[in-house]
Amino acid sequence: MQINRLFEIVYILMNKSTVTAKELAERFEVSQRTIYRDVDALSLAGIPVYTSKGRGGGISLVEDFVLNKSILSDQEQSEILSALEGLAAVRTEDTAEVLEKLSSFFNKPMTSWVEVDFSDWSYQNGQIFTELKRAILERLVVEMTYFSTYGERTKRSIEPMQLWFKSKTWYVKAYCLSKQCVRTFKLTRIAELLVTGEHFAQRDLLKSIAQNEPITEKEADTTLTLRIAPGQAYRVYDDFGQTEVERLEDGSFLVVVRWPEGEWVYGMMLSYGTNIEVLAPAHIREILLQKAKKIVEIYS
Repeated sequence: MQINRLFEIVYILMNKSTVTAKELAERFEVSQRTIYRDVDALSLAGIPVYTSKGRGGGISLVEDFVLNKSILSDQEQSEILSALEGLAAVRTEDTAEVLEKLSSFFNKPMTSWVEVDFSDWSYQNGQIFTELKRAILERLVVEMTYFSTYGERTKRSIEPMQLWFKSKTWYVKAYCLSKQCVRTFKLTRIAELLVTGEHFAQRDLLKSIAQNEPITEKEADTTLTLRIAPGQAYRVYDDFGQTEVERLEDGSFLVVVRWPEGEWVYGMMLSYGTNIEVLAPAHIREILLQKAKKIVEIYS
């Protein structure tokens, strides 16, 4: 949108003394004519922007210009503060100081609208989260030891792009330098993480990744039909969405859910003990039967 482009142009000019129309056009993927129209729009809005010709010329702001909060609407100011509070909730460094400054600048109180508690995380996992966040923002290559679903220990070098929370678990989406493709890594399986001093160029790959993609290439979506005992109501409404649950006349629950199949699904089913029956598909019933037999053998 034009308003977002205008806002970013102002901040670019505040950090650089002069920028050419060609540089801005390439950055925003628009024509130079569009950039000049943007400059006119900024001038009409009262932003002291000007152009200069000749060698070393370009688009500049009047020296010592300070962005006036009046160019942001009251709602936009609130949205900026809300977004920063969301970052502060996950304990990102330096966010609190920026939040406090902008809160005073906009003359708006902080609302503390969201809180994220990582208290069940180990110290190591909390450190991994913080280090990956730094690596993403500074575009630094990360070296790590990673344990696969099958317990295989591998050394990986990655270009981290995004921290991703899905199904009660944190992941990092990254470009894996050894596999030469985008991969998703579970944070709890990462060990010996090292943020190197090597910078990487930004890769525009996330647009091609669906947010609801399977967690790994080997996990295909499977529709499960489950019958769960009445006494498990406290778990049913935590583990499944309301549209996936039907309460039967005898008080038990009929659940139909579509999940990417893997060891975590079998573990979930087994965690219900005798309070659950997988009605379909047949192959998962067989897998659980074999796992139950092995459990009996261990304790016999």
